[in-house]
Amino acid sequence: MGDLLIRNISDAMKRDIALRAEKNGNSLSDEAKNLLQKAMVSTPGTDAPARSALDGFREIFSPLTDDEREEFAKIMDDIEAERKKDFGRPLEGFD
Repeated sequence: MGDLLIRNISDAMKRDIALRAEKNGNSLSDEAKNLLQKAMVSTPGTDAPARSALDGFREIFSPLTDDEREEFAKIMDDIEAERKKDFGRPLEGFD
């Protein structure tokens, strides 16, 4: 296992962790690990965006209603269907 050194912890914080450790029957190190684990579990998703940047821009610059989303999805499906029909065909007039 790896080690983690945390510098410049205030005396008050170290004392509070030590008191919690004593109360819970843990070493200072084990109590600090428990606190870190609890903090990581209680803040899910902070290390990864819940959605893409593109989704964020879409929401900001052009929020769509449900009807608009459905219309857009239909248009994109039609475009994709047309694209698939032409897949593999040689380009006309391309030398």
